[in-house]
Amino acid sequence: MPTPIVQVYEIQNPEEARAMIAMGVDYVGSVITTLDARHDAVVRETVAVVRKMGAVSSLIPLYTDAEAIMDTISYYRPHIIHFCDRLQGPHDPAVDTAIGLQTMVKRRFPDIRITRSIPIGRHAGVQRQAILTLAARLEPVSDYFLTDTVIDGSPDTVDDRQPVAGFVGITGLTCDWSVAARLVAQSQIPVILAGGINPENVAEGIRQVSPFGVDSCTGTNVIADDGQPIRFKKDMTRVAALVRQAHRFAPV
Repeated sequence: MPTPIVQVYEIQNPEEARAMIAMGVDYVGSVITTLDARHDAVVRETVAVVRKMGAVSSLIPLYTDAEAIMDTISYYRPHIIHFCDRLQGPHDPAVDTAIGLQTMVKRRFPDIRITRSIPIGRHAGVQRQAILTLAARLEPVSDYFLTDTVIDGSPDTVDDRQPVAGFVGITGLTCDWSVAARLVAQSQIPVILAGGINPENVAEGIRQVSPFGVDSCTGTNVIADDGQPIRFKKDMTRVAALVRQAHRFAPV
């Protein structure tokens, strides 16, 4: 198995980006948190530094307005634009909207790759076929999938229970790895394993899922006194440990 790539998110300034790359992080992820504040000069410099250092930049916009997305890509010019809006299964009308948006991105920015988060619950065996069908619909307009954890609940309440309403991710919880492994086996595009990935579980996740790469956010953040991860503040020791564990799978 090729060495899995390591992606770390919530890197918002050039100094942290340089530190990530020096430790062996391959894909450096940043987040644009609001539509109104989508032009952030510091994040723009961060993306430029990642490109200059030969790593891969990935950018999440936490909004879905199509023209704002086009403007965001033009402003930052990341290697990858990453969509993580919550889709409620393969027949959700929002899936058609997502396909249309990703098609537009590919037409206007053929050099930009697209990551699409596939929401998977912690115990998603019953939903497995629906998840795989959703991914199959999105695959023609995606370059990567990222398996991320959605908090289980009824369709009427689940969005309100996500850390960021309407989006999937930063739960700190692992997704159902058996479903993630089926997605890897089915997909013709690379799959990145995310959802609660940290230095303690990354090696087992790689063993069970055989992904193209792994992604960490909350699992490598600084922990506050109340035991909760602090957003946008990385624990460099834990990042280094994550990279070390993932690189145990380097071919010999």
